[in-house]
Amino acid sequence: MAAARLFPRWGILLIDMVLSVAALSVAYLLRFNFNVPRIEVDLLLPVLPLFLLVRMVSYLIAGLPRIMVRHTNTDDARRIFLTVLAGTATFLAVGAVRYLYFDGYYFLPTSVIVIDFMATAMLLIVVRIGFKLLHLRSRGAGKHVVGVVIHGAGEAGLITKRTLEREGSVKYQVAAFVDDDPRKAGKRLEGSQVYTTDKLPALLASGGVDEVIIAIQRPDPENRRRVVDAAVAARVRVLSVPPVSDWINGQLSAGQIKEVRIEDLLGRPVIRLDDAQVKAQFSGKRVLVTGAAGSIGSELARQLARMQLKELVLVDIAESGLYDVEMELRAAGTPDLHVRIADVRDRNVMAGIFAAHRPQVVFHAAAYKHVPLMEAQPREAVQTNIHGTRTMAELACEHQVEQFIFVSTDKAVNPTSVMGASKRVAEMVVNSLAATRPGAPRFTTTRFGNVLGSSGSVIPLFRRQIAAGGPVTVTHPEVTRFFMTIPEACRLVLEAATMGRGGEIFVFDMGQPVRIADMAEKMIRLSGLEPGRDITIAYTGLRPGEKLYEELLASSENTLPTHHRRILIGQVRDQDPRQVLQAVEAIVNATDPDQMVRGMKSLVPEYRSHNSVFRNFDPPAHSA
Repeated sequence: MAAARLFPRWGILLIDMVLSVAALSVAYLLRFNFNVPRIEVDLLLPVLPLFLLVRMVSYLIAGLPRIMVRHTNTDDARRIFLTVLAGTATFLAVGAVRYLYFDGYYFLPTSVIVIDFMATAMLLIVVRIGFKLLHLRSRGAGKHVVGVVIHGAGEAGLITKRTLEREGSVKYQVAAFVDDDPRKAGKRLEGSQVYTTDKLPALLASGGVDEVIIAIQRPDPENRRRVVDAAVAARVRVLSVPPVSDWINGQLSAGQIKEVRIEDLLGRPVIRLDDAQVKAQFSGKRVLVTGAAGSIGSELARQLARMQLKELVLVDIAESGLYDVEMELRAAGTPDLHVRIADVRDRNVMAGIFAAHRPQVVFHAAAYKHVPLMEAQPREAVQTNIHGTRTMAELACEHQVEQFIFVSTDKAVNPTSVMGASKRVAEMVVNSLAATRPGAPRFTTTRFGNVLGSSGSVIPLFRRQIAAGGPVTVTHPEVTRFFMTIPEACRLVLEAATMGRGGEIFVFDMGQPVRIADMAEKMIRLSGLEPGRDITIAYTGLRPGEKLYEELLASSENTLPTHHRRILIGQVRDQDPRQVLQAVEAIVNATDPDQMVRGMKSLVPEYRSHNSVFRNFDPPAHSA
């Protein structure tokens, strides 16, 4: 495609000079009521070359001929205004010098100079804006028109409108703005009416709207959900403007306006923590994080890196993921960062890391988490989730660690899988060591559900399946899950660590469970497609060990409140810690996977296998 021809700079300068002469003529006509005396003309002609020279030099110095007229904006208008003002000030100064020191005449009549200033500034700006509008209209001629409603009538919304108007491939027509602030309703923003957000369904029902663009930088999650639901119900595409920090060189481009992600709709209002207290808890400490290449471990590392630690040690067996985290943190200027590739099951290697770095706080997030994989390989779940946790906890006792935070899961509650049972046993190991080891660290357990966007989670899977044309696979029509964003989960982990005194199991408020089939349908609609027509949803059946719904507390557990309304303390039933540790020793040392599972079922009576070969090991259900 041939490049667009640009008007030469000398041509722009020539037009500006012609406009300047026109403005001067208008100034004389207005000053003398369209009857300019001959003497004023005679006085003007000798100084006209100097007048034109001052204007031309000021335009060249300010770079007005270099401004691309088709992209004129408010910054350009301000530059033109100041340039004309500078030239006008020069005329006044020259006139004063001539009057006082030469022939007693002014350079130009003062009233003419003032009128000329206003006329010149107006002409130069208006002509440029007029040309820009003609250019935009010519670009949109014959192109597909896309009707748009912008959610957000603030600065970001206005920038979005201007960005769409500059887009060359499609002609966007902003039909209206909607905003959560009722005070903006009834006003107009660059020609488009502003309505309250609750008017959006009616606007969409009237037709002519193809896209809704969310341009509020920090929208309330509930309001955002209502906007998306209204657009989805009207079968209108929903897009979102990225945060200002992600704009390229501070400028928004149409290509950055992306489809709304399902993660944005499942989030809740941002958790407000006592940042000063959390920072004070870890500032100046040596902190070790296991599983640092994983979703939770890497985010914990990011948040801890901002807390002025004395030393941050990251441990994981996955070299690629650990390398990525290291590069990210080093690019952010994280000091005293140490990265070690190691297996938490290897006691000798981990003991060497403890001896070398002497951590004061340990976050243990290393674990195997995929339910079907662990159901097929119980030995790996036992060795990593149980033995690895026991190894880390025992080393923490031996090396005078002050606090040990264990990251658990809601699947440990009334477990139905090997993975969930192994995490419940790991919780019991931590609590038993806290009760039996003199001088043990403050052991704290945190328990929460699925995190959005983690590796292997259902959302990236659905996204890939939709991109491939389907089908989207859901295990069961009624399966539900709790969801939480990764940063949100890690903030709560840090807060729980701050309030932990030792021996607690902190349970996070996960909000309302989400029906996975509903989430699949919404993701399909957000992609501009229709479930059942464009993309089918296939139900594959529950996988081995999988639950229909997750729980955060067992029926025998109660909770106690904390100062944070989103964090509760789970009160688990008491068990003899020495018997627990003996039973764990037998489970870990077992050579047969079946024997390992039997041992976990004996230690965790509520463990009942679902859709699994290990269901045969469950005691018979009592008949009513």
